[in-house]
Amino acid sequence: MVRFILSKLLYLVPTFLGITIIAFSFVRILPGDPVLLMAGERGVTPERHAELSAQLGYDKPVVMQYFDFLGRLMQGDFGNSLVTKKPVLAEFLTLFPATVELGFCAIVIATLIGVPVGVLAAIRRGSWFDQISMTAALVGFSMPIFWWGLLLIILFSGILGWTPVSGRISLLYFFPNVTGFMLIDSLLSGQEGAFASALSHLVLPSIVLATIPLAVIARQTRSAMLEVMGEDYVRTARAKGMPPFRVIGIHALRNAMIPVVTTIGLQIGVLMAGAILTETIFSWPGIGKWMIDSISRRDYPVVQSGLLLIAALVMVVNLIVDLTYGLINPRIRVK
Repeated sequence: MVRFILSKLLYLVPTFLGITIIAFSFVRILPGDPVLLMAGERGVTPERHAELSAQLGYDKPVVMQYFDFLGRLMQGDFGNSLVTKKPVLAEFLTLFPATVELGFCAIVIATLIGVPVGVLAAIRRGSWFDQISMTAALVGFSMPIFWWGLLLIILFSGILGWTPVSGRISLLYFFPNVTGFMLIDSLLSGQEGAFASALSHLVLPSIVLATIPLAVIARQTRSAMLEVMGEDYVRTARAKGMPPFRVIGIHALRNAMIPVVTTIGLQIGVLMAGAILTETIFSWPGIGKWMIDSISRRDYPVVQSGLLLIAALVMVVNLIVDLTYGLINPRIRVK
């Protein structure tokens, strides 16, 4: 198991270096001059522009700028925002809990609904439930997030008035930010109605963000279950008279979960991409909205370090998924 873990960790090194190159190059191809954007409407003289460029290191060749960026990363320095002057890592850690809370609720919704739906669709292959659920999954996968989010806002917030339009909690409540997770902090505050308010603000964004992962997980679960249920050991278990729950839940589902776990892990990247649109639509104060604002302001350190931190998170999640394979099927460890 140790050798299996080390082999997976070695793959992260070239991946991390590739991500640093992509993150660094991405902000350099964006139009606009960050020095001029820092100056704003006041403008800046050519002398002052050259001075600021030298101070920020933008007067150096691009290759030297990259190695300076890489050297600072090795020291744990992600730079300071050109706009707020605050460390990028501190801003990321401040906003990250909001995105984690939203993403966690979304993936829980997608998994708790997607896996059972996929299993039932496989068991009842060709039935009305199979056809309706897979058609709904295809529609959910095809819907643009921004359109789906706006549609739900119009229906549930505008017409029915069941949920709030934006934010994480009502302005009527104020309490210390202990953990950064609004659901937990609202419970710790002891204020009546605070948790219900935080939960109501979380419902719509979570559903919107969970739609595509739910559709993918449901379809992948159905496909994996259909493949496994045709294996000899499943037919043998049925021939021995084992209860259907044991045959499906232990023999079939456990082996079918390997590609499903892979799919769930890959959906973390999808959640990060979807969070950018979802947080923008619902004015959710997370790293997705933070990145969009930073791109529009050409805040180089925030954009490149933010991309790197998000990519590192996805890498860690996929590493955890790989390690989960070894727990589900020990035979993978020796491969």
